[in-house]
Amino acid sequence: MADYTDARLNMVDSQLRTSGVTDPRVLDVTQEVPREIFVPAALRPVAYLDGDLRVTGAGETPRFLMRPYSFGKLLELAIIREDDVVLDIGTATGYSAAVLAKLAETVVAVESDEELAGKATANLDTLGITNAAVVTGALEAGYAKGGPYDVIVLEGAVERLPADLLDQLKENGRLVTIFHENGRSRGRIYTKRRGTVTFRDAFDGSAELLPGFERSEGFVF
Repeated sequence: MADYTDARLNMVDSQLRTSGVTDPRVLDVTQEVPREIFVPAALRPVAYLDGDLRVTGAGETPRFLMRPYSFGKLLELAIIREDDVVLDIGTATGYSAAVLAKLAETVVAVESDEELAGKATANLDTLGITNAAVVTGALEAGYAKGGPYDVIVLEGAVERLPADLLDQLKENGRLVTIFHENGRSRGRIYTKRRGTVTFRDAFDGSAELLPGFERSEGFVF
């Protein structure tokens, strides 16, 4: 089996550090988790390149692992603590859940595609990760049963955020995502304080759009 240790180190050095990611915990865990096991075998040689990687086949709803740059910046923006409970939305094959599980106390990972959810569970089991669980359901619904959450991470770009999802944040909770509007994508953090949610844009980023978060005529936060 190929050894991707050097590729993983190069990803951290050339994509995360150079983009301003300085949190040592984020750098350490992204250097530790083997991204290659979360992608189809044919894509393992390019698992650490700077780009979103498609993990579904032709004819299936396109789903991706977020490019390392955007994912790393979101992790740092969220300021994840060791005792946090995290909701991971759109985990796909489980890479994000594996990384988050090494930063937080507990991770609930939501995946709408049953086949991907099964792969995510198997991948987490392979790595011996026991503090992350994968549930199947609509991504935009989140998972209120396991909440409220200290942190919610969306594993792709969104054009809208349902109010019900923001309701799943704890007081002082943070939600991070790549928000797309007016032809521009930015890393954005939503914070709940005294029951009120505010947001700010933190960096220019990019990601593939998550299904269920397309812009509609209804409410957009």
